[in-house]
Amino acid sequence: MLKSFHIAIKDLRSEFRTKQMLNSMIVFSLIVIVIFGISFSDLIGNMEIIEQLAPGVLWISFAFIAVIAISRSFSDEIKNRCIDGLRMCPVDTGAIYTGKMLSTIILLFLVEMIVIPLFSIMFNYTIQGVPELALIIFLGTAGIVCVGLLLSAITINSRSGELLLPVLLFPLIIPVIIPAVISTGKILAGGSISDIIDELRLLGVYVIIFYVISRILFEYTIQE
Repeated sequence: MLKSFHIAIKDLRSEFRTKQMLNSMIVFSLIVIVIFGISFSDLIGNMEIIEQLAPGVLWISFAFIAVIAISRSFSDEIKNRCIDGLRMCPVDTGAIYTGKMLSTIILLFLVEMIVIPLFSIMFNYTIQGVPELALIIFLGTAGIVCVGLLLSAITINSRSGELLLPVLLFPLIIPVIIPAVISTGKILAGGSISDIIDELRLLGVYVIIFYVISRILFEYTIQE
């Protein structure tokens, strides 16, 4: 596990130095929120309707910026042949997967925490239950990243890999998006942690199952 943290720290240092992916995700999320804000401008001020729209708008934004992060997760290593160096290191391939997963989750979570106040400002809406909402977002993001990284490794060498990734990813993350949207809606409506226990369990089970499966399959994917 320590080696996974080292890989994650290496990726985070590299990203915070260049900020290339961070800037792309922030700009894209801002564009998405602005587009939705303009589209629903007539509804701004109607708290009941915005409360119903918010979960869908937020998770659409999160899903699309996740594609950006996941699609770039292995691109630099493949282009610079750094992935060969990682394979030659005395480290389990599962540790490489876990390290990549941790760094991607952290980056996405940071951007998503920026999206929340952007949404609040654009829609003139007060976000309730921020700690509970952060937990939902973290678990949902982890679920998306777990399966997304495996698909990214599979499609990275394909000519149409960047187009193929979202086509494969979105159907597989439906079990994440549904409970995430439902639980987000409950919290924004003033619910408590006890109201979303079932959804959190579903998200947790999905994360565990796909983490284990993806970590096992990643070993065979990276050898190709």
